[in-house]
Amino acid sequence: MKKLVSLLLALVMVLGMMSFASAEETKIAMITDYGDITDQSFNQTTWEAVVKFGTDNNIEYKYYKPDTNDTAGRVAKVEMAIDEGYNVIVMPGYAFGGTIAEISGEYEDVKFIALDVGKGDLLEGGVPLKGQAYDYNPDNWNLNDYVHMDNVYSAVYQEELCGYMAGYAAVKLGYTNLGFLGGMAVPAVIRYGYGFVQGCDAAAKELGINVNIKYVYGNQFFGDADITAYMDNWYQNGTQIVFACGGGIYTSAVDAAKKVEGAKVIGVDVDQAAVITNYAAGEGASEEELAKWADLTVTSAMKGLAPTTIDTLTDVVLNGNWANYAGKIVTLGLVSGDDPAVNYVQIADSTQFAEGKFTAEDYKALVKGMFEGTITVSADIVAEPAVTNATVEYLGNIK
Repeated sequence: MKKLVSLLLALVMVLGMMSFASAEETKIAMITDYGDITDQSFNQTTWEAVVKFGTDNNIEYKYYKPDTNDTAGRVAKVEMAIDEGYNVIVMPGYAFGGTIAEISGEYEDVKFIALDVGKGDLLEGGVPLKGQAYDYNPDNWNLNDYVHMDNVYSAVYQEELCGYMAGYAAVKLGYTNLGFLGGMAVPAVIRYGYGFVQGCDAAAKELGINVNIKYVYGNQFFGDADITAYMDNWYQNGTQIVFACGGGIYTSAVDAAKKVEGAKVIGVDVDQAAVITNYAAGEGASEEELAKWADLTVTSAMKGLAPTTIDTLTDVVLNGNWANYAGKIVTLGLVSGDDPAVNYVQIADSTQFAEGKFTAEDYKALVKGMFEGTITVSADIVAEPAVTNATVEYLGNIK
């Protein structure tokens, strides 16, 4: 018996030493996509998670920003990171599909962890492998025939669910003239938008009212004078609230909303309430000016970029469980019907809940209904959502 206990203890120590050695040899790099680590959205949230994980576990980390906003620029930075010894590469955003397709098979000892890179993004950038003839019908594409996936893991999200939550909350809180300003019409943004439309419609139906929704894409992930002018027209002609969904494009919605009393915005990806307040008030603003814009953001539709990054790195690097991730694209959404805070899609704690309209308890009931399946949300990004109590104007691209 003593020998058995000794053997088990020895085995535990060996396994522990192997995991420790593996972590000791790990260096983590993050490559930015369209933005940078101060974009107050996708890149920044992911980078802060990498920093936290690296700092907490004494593991080296670094970020690289591509010199050009294209696959060639991203590939160059991935190769630079690998040349400098980084062997876990974190890549946030659909734009990395082509990068992964081009580079993953060249570095089989490197672990590629992607966020929001779906099958379509990978296939679009893929090239025929294993002697396969290229098939131009995407329905017939087998991912592994075109992209080397053995050392790739990607997490994608059910944005339609948190988009729905945001739209439902906005209408319940009394907004009847709403807008959706997307960045580029990529799958994640479309899912947010179509979920938003469905949520607005469902709340309107429950209240026995009709709502109006204007729906447009800026065709870029940043605001500018043209998009601000477009938002000016919306707000000054009755739009009460705009879901600004696409990185830094929120700046145009905010610049326009500031000119109309009572105008509001909805943030995306992370809780953007403080970010939007600070932007609206301006750099170096006084406490009085900050307070003036503190309630500009009614809610934010969020996905769990930070917990995904930390949870994945923990299991892969510290626990040595890469085999459970390699080659997979996993869709993350609701994991609890009772505690919305642990879900990978949710609305922000800063949501402006209001008694008699939409409370925190109402939100919990909404999530519970989604989790249990009594409330269903379509994830279709091809067909526009069917509505009964919403009039939706699909306006294409601004630019």
